[in-house]
Amino acid sequence: MHKPYKIPESVLVVIHSPELDVLLIERADKPGFWQSVTGSKDAEDEPVQQTAVREVFEETGIRIIDETSDIEGQSNSVSISNLNNWQLSNVYEIYPVWRHRYAPGVTRNIEHVFGLLVPRDIPVVLAPREHISQMWLPYREAADKCFSPSNAEAILQLPKYSQRQRPEKA
Repeated sequence: MHKPYKIPESVLVVIHSPELDVLLIERADKPGFWQSVTGSKDAEDEPVQQTAVREVFEETGIRIIDETSDIEGQSNSVSISNLNNWQLSNVYEIYPVWRHRYAPGVTRNIEHVFGLLVPRDIPVVLAPREHISQMWLPYREAADKCFSPSNAEAILQLPKYSQRQRPEKA
């Protein structure tokens, strides 16, 4: 059975602390490739905010929940108000190594950039099939460590777009 092709529209979520430390995760399929949370839409009509919420949870175990949720006191949860759509989009050439995941002829992806403010000590649980390691770095060092130019550029924009207040626990 053929696996469905990836949708060439994705999110990039820069997870950061109030001090502008950035969480980076190392790809399992490409050790040494460090990045922020990324992921494609599951369906054409999936809102990009929903994609961001889903991908953050799938890749880090961090739950982004709305204020009406009954989940309280979970150390891995933050409020949806901590997720900031930067209203930035990048269009980039899909790396040849990953093009087989997309329909024939698809070579470009549109990426929507978000920031997520979290406490520096939030528990992170990686999806082992996707990522093998994590680290927190000051934002400039994190940008230097990223393999993706659009990811590095987004991290360098962090001071402009960050919510500098304390993150709201859910």
